[in-house]
Amino acid sequence: MNSYQILIGDCLELLRRMPDCSVDSVVTDPPYGLSFMGKKWDYDVPATEVWAECLRVLKPGGHLLAFAGTRTQHRMAVRIEDAGFEIRDMIAWVYGSGFPKSHNLGGSHEGWGTALKPALEPITVARKPFPSTVAANVIAHGTGALNIDRCRVKTGDDTARISNGAIKGGNFAAGGSAPGPIAGGHSDGRWPANLIHDGSAEVVALFPAQAGASAPVTGNEPTANGFSGPVKYSGMRERVPGAFHSDSGSAARFFYCAKTSRKDRNEGLLSSDAPAVAKEATMRDCETAEWSTRNGNSHPTVKPTDLMAYLLRLVTPSGGVALDPFMGSGSTGKAAMREGFKFIGCEIDEQYAAIARVRIEHEVSRQQELQAESDQLDLFGTA
Repeated sequence: MNSYQILIGDCLELLRRMPDCSVDSVVTDPPYGLSFMGKKWDYDVPATEVWAECLRVLKPGGHLLAFAGTRTQHRMAVRIEDAGFEIRDMIAWVYGSGFPKSHNLGGSHEGWGTALKPALEPITVARKPFPSTVAANVIAHGTGALNIDRCRVKTGDDTARISNGAIKGGNFAAGGSAPGPIAGGHSDGRWPANLIHDGSAEVVALFPAQAGASAPVTGNEPTANGFSGPVKYSGMRERVPGAFHSDSGSAARFFYCAKTSRKDRNEGLLSSDAPAVAKEATMRDCETAEWSTRNGNSHPTVKPTDLMAYLLRLVTPSGGVALDPFMGSGSTGKAAMREGFKFIGCEIDEQYAAIARVRIEHEVSRQQELQAESDQLDLFGTA
């Protein structure tokens, strides 16, 4: 197959045409069943039949990562499980940009309302069952395990822990000052967690700062899940000039992923410089905004490419095929091109599919340009 395929139509019918065991991972942001902005496609979470087809086309041991809403996560997970998947975990994506859609009372009940501020989207982590051991399945199919090392949290901290007087799992010398490997440790950083956040002040404030921290965490630290800092498009990041680099401070720095920027959502598309909504927009503002005329990407629920790239790295073997049956405006596909995976996306809305194609093709062109620059440097022996 080419580096990517975009299939337009009902995903259930499209999936039924795909061969058994033909994809390595499924990473998707499906409808949440919340009737978001009155969209017909969001009237319910996907049916069990859709997840059963995802199970069929996945290789044995292949992982499924599916976003959900907090109110309907239980329905999403149950339907995925009923389709035959094993539920392995749930990743929480936490952000500070949500606004409560609350009916606030007055009179003697002033201060009472009907909703909490939305700040979390759960991601179901599921796996297709397989008959043998994990090691044997990885050898046979390349699937079944998580790519921990490609998703480790970069940090200068000593990750050693003390157990029965012995130092275990660290990457510094016993004194904790001079760098030096310890048996069983890993110099690439901390084990990835099942929590990711957007670095906003509201979220960072939820993490207690360690005593002696010389500066607050701003979300710009280079240590968090390989997300922050200047993009090198190899999945790695560099330190940010002027950012706080002390290895003491809030644990928030270990779980950072920036929220979707205008540049991210609109790269490759014609768009206005005027944002569709103001920074402090309410849900009602979002519902009535002129997305199609003021924003090149009119999809209302665009996920950050960095976030999707991280999730793809976690569950997709090198050179593998990733599937998104609910592609939307193509963030998963754009991320797959960045990470060197192949991609198949299904989308029922032709307008969103057209946006996705432009975004993905723009990323393909960028990767080709970067590869050409790298080849030229190698040709002339320039570091």
